[in-house]
Amino acid sequence: MAVKESRAGLNKFKMEVSNALGVNLKEGYNGDITARDAGRVGGEMVKRMVDAYEEGLKKW
Repeated sequence: MAVKESRAGLNKFKMEVSNALGVNLKEGYNGDITARDAGRVGGEMVKRMVDAYEEGLKKW
């Protein structure tokens, strides 16, 4: 990661999204979750980041 703080921020964001989706993630290794749940979390993270970017564009 280019910025050290970005890793911590992404991990916090990942935990918030997983909690909202009801996927039980823990700090560290999460190899015991299903690929479907991992995809749900990652997909929702991307969706929220795109939505935030688009909202930022509207302010220009």
